[in-house]
Amino acid sequence: MTRVLVTGMSGTGKTTLLRGLAARGHLTVDTDYGAWTLPDGLWDESRVAALLDAAPDIVVSGTVENQARFYGRFDHIVVLTAPLDVLIERVTARQANPYGKRPEERAEIAGYVEAVEPLLRRGATLELDGRLAPEKLVDIVEGLLRVA
Repeated sequence: MTRVLVTGMSGTGKTTLLRGLAARGHLTVDTDYGAWTLPDGLWDESRVAALLDAAPDIVVSGTVENQARFYGRFDHIVVLTAPLDVLIERVTARQANPYGKRPEERAEIAGYVEAVEPLLRRGATLELDGRLAPEKLVDIVEGLLRVA
């Protein structure tokens, strides 16, 4: 029974990592999609709790203000990081998610890197460089699923 939370700023590769894990047969949930968050941007706590109650082996991805309430429900909290210029380049180029295209959104990301990323690092059990090849990141997180 292993639960992993993957968190980090926009553009670090959380969605790509989850897709790679799903392709290898692991149960994954990207809370950026599928109404896991409420209109105020927080996780729907009852829904997330029900998910964790029902799924003993899962990788969940997201970065929200109330995620720390669930840290005790995860065996591993992995934070993906990358330099700001890499994040901005990625969010500007990505096609599947419109967030980061506008200048004010890119400024918001820069602010989050300064204010939020240090908090994520403090809560993490493992920090990974989001510039690593996606397959390498998948290998590392898949290894966590095997050892816990």
